[in-house]
Amino acid sequence: MHFAHTMVRIRDIDKSLHFYCTLLGLKETRRIENEKGRFTLIFLAAPEQFAIAEEQRWPEIELTYNWDPEEYGIGRAFGHLAFRVDDIHALCSALMNAGVTIHRPPRDGRMAFVRSPDDISIELIQKGEALTPQEPWLSMPNTGWW
Repeated sequence: MHFAHTMVRIRDIDKSLHFYCTLLGLKETRRIENEKGRFTLIFLAAPEQFAIAEEQRWPEIELTYNWDPEEYGIGRAFGHLAFRVDDIHALCSALMNAGVTIHRPPRDGRMAFVRSPDDISIELIQKGEALTPQEPWLSMPNTGWW
């Protein structure tokens, strides 16, 4: 057995792809348009796992866009998606500069939380050893919940 994918429902394809691909750096592996079912599935993978995801279709995130408008509540039981990143300070700075709220700053140089445009909690984890704690993260309070 192996992990295949996690499905996340989205309300706006462009906003979601901007967040996941442009800001976080994921890459689209494939897309399925289903006219009969009135939905679009977009599969994404982390850059370092793109080749295996494209070939074997795992590990991926499946973004599901239903063509008929629908509001989705936040399922607290879902938890979050997590990504290991090369430089948590640089990524959090880039996300903040792009207007993304850092809900749990990387005060420890190791972990942060942000939210997608659809309020999905995203954990960012520093690869390897924690970075040396630094400002503005050291004094930045938590915002909201994650």
